[in-house]
Amino acid sequence: MNPMQALSNRIAVVGVGNTRYGEFPDLSDYALGAQAFRTALDDSGLDKSQVDGLLCCRVPFYAQMGETLGINPRWTMTLPGHGRMSGMAVVEAMLALASGAANYVALVYTNIGRSRRMNYGGDEFASFWDPWGLTSPGASHALMFRMHMERYGTTTRQLGEVSVAFRSNAMLNPDAVMRKPMTLDDHAQVRRIVEPLGLYDYCLINDGAVCMILTTRERAADLRKPPVLIAGVGARDAFEHSAIGNFDQEFWYDEVREAGTQAYQMAGVGPQDVDALMCYDNFTPTVLFSLEGLGFCERGAAGGFVENGALRVGGRLPTNTDGGHLSNSYMQGWALNVEAVRQLRGECGARQVANCEVVQYVAATPCTRSIIYTRG
Repeated sequence: MNPMQALSNRIAVVGVGNTRYGEFPDLSDYALGAQAFRTALDDSGLDKSQVDGLLCCRVPFYAQMGETLGINPRWTMTLPGHGRMSGMAVVEAMLALASGAANYVALVYTNIGRSRRMNYGGDEFASFWDPWGLTSPGASHALMFRMHMERYGTTTRQLGEVSVAFRSNAMLNPDAVMRKPMTLDDHAQVRRIVEPLGLYDYCLINDGAVCMILTTRERAADLRKPPVLIAGVGARDAFEHSAIGNFDQEFWYDEVREAGTQAYQMAGVGPQDVDALMCYDNFTPTVLFSLEGLGFCERGAAGGFVENGALRVGGRLPTNTDGGHLSNSYMQGWALNVEAVRQLRGECGARQVANCEVVQYVAATPCTRSIIYTRG
């Protein structure tokens, strides 16, 4: 049994908010975070004086963020700006609420990577592997996908199905950064970054901020909107695979499988019950790896699974319905969790998944997390 079983459906998301995504050189991390917080607060119907928990991610200094928001919480946590932290943050907030350390927790994520010309690679990832070109996460994922191609016969055209599906979803999202139509031929012809990956296989670095507000199910009952419950969570860390050079770790298959199994068992559902998937897509291959680990298809069969628009809104497994990191914006998993909440509330307009009752989030990383959200 999942050791967190007792928390199934006890914690709810009651407010979500985000800024626009793009390039805002005149705005600080704190200004963006305040915008997202204010939107989430209004979404929940809470007064900010009620927020007594604050979790900051990628925020330079939690105390300044609290001062900017005008709150004095009794529970505070700060996490670094790695994409894996979004799922970890939700679990930490659940524990704080269940223990009584806080009654209402605001989770605030900020990113000013685009206006500051943030590079994910180079010196930050310097290692033994530099002479062979493995100087960035993209290079590592490219090599992993090459392994997948050789082992299972997966093709770059199948990989293109991921990019094209998420762009199709983004075209239904008026707030997405990239809404220009894309075809499989466009994906094939765009310039290569690290073979076999091209430009459209990489996420979009933008400025922006996201906020989620969580509380207990009992407190959520009196708020502005129906709560979205956290029915299940799962986790598996694999620190021997955390370095950029450790590319021989079987596509995080065991990690995703274990985290997904924990979440399914805790929620009492399985892959067949998932109406929409929010899948961490820093690079397109990560989506294929996640689908296999979660059991949506057999191991090595993800290339065939995603063909013919399977991941589009209206497909057999709508995935990253807001456009994801590839076409909406790279908010390092945070915007995907917000999209899960909005889908379950029925607030997504043209991209709304019909009869959406179960949404799963997954991030296949050295600290893999999966979350099952359901209607309250």
